[in-house]
Amino acid sequence: MQLQVARIGKPHGIRGEVTVQVLTDAPAERFVAGTEFVVEPVSSGPLTVRSARWNKDILLLGFEEVADRNAAELIRGAKLFIETEDLDEDDDEGWYEHELLGLQARVGSQVVGKVAALNTMPAQDLLVVETGDGKEILIPFVDEIVPEVNIEAGYILITPPAGLFEINDDAEPAEGSAE
Repeated sequence: MQLQVARIGKPHGIRGEVTVQVLTDAPAERFVAGTEFVVEPVSSGPLTVRSARWNKDILLLGFEEVADRNAAELIRGAKLFIETEDLDEDDDEGWYEHELLGLQARVGSQVVGKVAALNTMPAQDLLVVETGDGKEILIPFVDEIVPEVNIEAGYILITPPAGLFEINDDAEPAEGSAE
């Protein structure tokens, strides 16, 4: 199985470097010279890392196959993947998005929705839970709010703080609004 670790952004400079949206929590390990990525669309790859450096909070990658800014523009928007068989199976620190998608989201024994996505953010990750009526609720993916993830049984347990499920619900206009 393949795991997406980045999405290529705009070119940076004239030597073929690109900005990347990092989708892994271990960029120092994933983006080292010589690493080859499977690329989507396939016509853009495979790509082999030539250089990796940080410019403020933005990761810049250079690829052996991309010589200049024009070539870098052609791979803009491409997704970078690694094979999950290459990953260390001893890592019990977290879950990958593909493991979480479709799991039931439960509060106690009540099913409140299913996991639709995992948004990796700088401060903390957010689970996107789709409720039965199609609403998306953002759940901070921290131990205090999601104390149990049971991949085998197909669910996550949520202990939401008061108002968590209502905070994203702006479907009802506030009283006195001009709608």
